[in-house]
Amino acid sequence: MAEIQPSFNQGCNQEELARFGNLQQESGLLFEFWRAFRKNRLAVAASIVLLIIIGCAVAAPLLANHNPTLINISREHVRQRPSSQFFFGTDHLGRDVYSRMLFGARVSLMVGLITMLISVGVGSVYGGISGYYGGITDSILMRFVDILLSLPTLFLLIILAAFTKPNFFGIALIIGFTMWMGVSRLVRGEFLSLKEREFVEAARALGFSNSRIIFRHILPNVKAPIIVNATLMVAYAILIESTLSFLGLGVQPPQFSWGSMLHEAKDLITLKEAPWTAFFPGLAIFITVLCFNFFGDGLRDALDPHLKNIRDK
Repeated sequence: MAEIQPSFNQGCNQEELARFGNLQQESGLLFEFWRAFRKNRLAVAASIVLLIIIGCAVAAPLLANHNPTLINISREHVRQRPSSQFFFGTDHLGRDVYSRMLFGARVSLMVGLITMLISVGVGSVYGGISGYYGGITDSILMRFVDILLSLPTLFLLIILAAFTKPNFFGIALIIGFTMWMGVSRLVRGEFLSLKEREFVEAARALGFSNSRIIFRHILPNVKAPIIVNATLMVAYAILIESTLSFLGLGVQPPQFSWGSMLHEAKDLITLKEAPWTAFFPGLAIFITVLCFNFFGDGLRDALDPHLKNIRDK
């Protein structure tokens, strides 16, 4: 009787083997990314701080020890100094600043996240189409971007916010649709350099549609600069939202953010008698934006192959 030789491929088809190979490749890439990222200690520390901030925002109902919207204008609650009862003190309406910081982080971070998704989504598609087709299409699309970039963004945001008086989602939409132009120029430049590569020519020779070549073949190769730009965009969006809220044009009551907390603490009496009402929200904005910038720098160093080669040398 003939012996049955065991085979590694027995019971495995080619699709499963290909999937296994892809998993091995992805795990190797993740390991290389982490090995490069952890060399930047500032980026690692910033990512830890960001995780703590995001965790506090998510667990705000569990961590808050007072109702953040409860007004108590009794003398023993108004403008109380930080203590064991009120960790960050109280404001001019007797509301707990610590609890408001936790819930305000949700609004500030959500505005940054939604703004980033809108800007990256619109800018990537717009820049990809412009860079891939080139010619007259590229000229028309990029001249429109140049016109938008020539507009004073902050003044435009102030006008739109003043007329609409939006909630935090509306603020994110307004900021997002005024920030996508930088992403489009970045993606366009990458597409111009990648569309003449061999793998794109091979995809065209196989008869793939332009949309498939754009979204399945070229765009995944542009993900590194997009990811880096997205992290920096979150920080910029938080700053813009804080600016609008400080001017009274951001999120409207009963919603509040770190920027609106600064708006409520801007009068001289409050700054003199209760400086903590402005110090803690301002410190939170400063730390969050700084950490996003350090985190973005770490991602750039880990994902950019040119910087990686320079560092390895």
